[in-house]
Amino acid sequence: MTKNKKHVALLFGGNSSEHDVSKRSAHNIYDAMDKDKYEVSLFLITKNGIVLSNEASHRVFDGENEADVVKDEIPKLDMNNPLAPIINFDSTSDIDVFFPIIHGNLGEDGTIQGLLRLMNKPYAGSGILASAMAYDKDITKKILDEAGINNTKYVLLTPDNRKDWNYDKLATKLGSLMFIKPANQGSSIGIHQVHNQAELASGLNDAFRYDNKILIEEAIEGPEEVEISILGNEDPKASKLGAIKVPADDKFYTYDNKFVDASQVQFTIPVQLPDGVDDQITKMALGAYKALGLKGMARIDFLVSKDFKPYLSEVNTLPGFTNISLYPQLWEASGISYTDLIDQLIELAYAEFNRQSKILHDFKPLQKGDQKKVYEDK
Repeated sequence: MTKNKKHVALLFGGNSSEHDVSKRSAHNIYDAMDKDKYEVSLFLITKNGIVLSNEASHRVFDGENEADVVKDEIPKLDMNNPLAPIINFDSTSDIDVFFPIIHGNLGEDGTIQGLLRLMNKPYAGSGILASAMAYDKDITKKILDEAGINNTKYVLLTPDNRKDWNYDKLATKLGSLMFIKPANQGSSIGIHQVHNQAELASGLNDAFRYDNKILIEEAIEGPEEVEISILGNEDPKASKLGAIKVPADDKFYTYDNKFVDASQVQFTIPVQLPDGVDDQITKMALGAYKALGLKGMARIDFLVSKDFKPYLSEVNTLPGFTNISLYPQLWEASGISYTDLIDQLIELAYAEFNRQSKILHDFKPLQKGDQKKVYEDK
């Protein structure tokens, strides 16, 4: 590696429904990175949670079938070793900073952040607790409520209380039209619109495949979907707003709209809203970012009702960087190029790492007499 270059490890893939989306995001980030500034190593996490080497990850990155590469690589690992799934990280001693772009499970929920913390390496994005809280829609809503940030009403269902709720009972609290959402999922996976008991039962059967916590959420009449990008650590800044309009025949912004065929989806960047609404959304987004303790980046989604009342819908701590993803597009419209955006996210990773390194975790060793007293007190 050239000494004047930072060595960046790009982590992508993962054990989630957004595995292939993450691969697309990683390609875009890699292409946008200034190769005069960065040496880039790739680490693909397979669908069953195995970290592939830089060389094997490049094979997938360059177009080889992932299943074939995995078939070649798994026999090289001693699966009796409990560290086998992450053993390929043993080649990362000269990595300066990690850039995780693993959407969903194990990537946005604090898991990979915990591993990188143990490795004592800087990484882009939010920390362990903030990632975990923002990934869980139930916990997010509790924090938003505490911070006074408007969001949709909901009822939380689990396997234990599911039998206590039917459509009629839910409708008295939430209205006749509702949405089912797994608490810990993204990209519209497991989401269903509900008008009656049959749709509720069917939707819950599907949603419980993805999580043991399910939100039944009120619907906002005729909403406009508005998104905003946030960048920064202690003093974050907000982008201009963008809006999404899905085809009239679609009930909501589905996985297919987002990643399979977005040709019928209309993006408006920047979006024009009545006086004061854009400022209100920006204030709510920055307030949520700080309340959740987020760092680096987030895309925050809103629903704006027909009477222009904004509701915070969802927080994404590792937002998409695909060709149609709004996070980088909104920053482009706000004057920050894709390449500059990557630079700033890496700088923010270093800044947060340095801040954390100044926090003392020292302890006073117990003397023999102190140890005896502790045991006696117990």
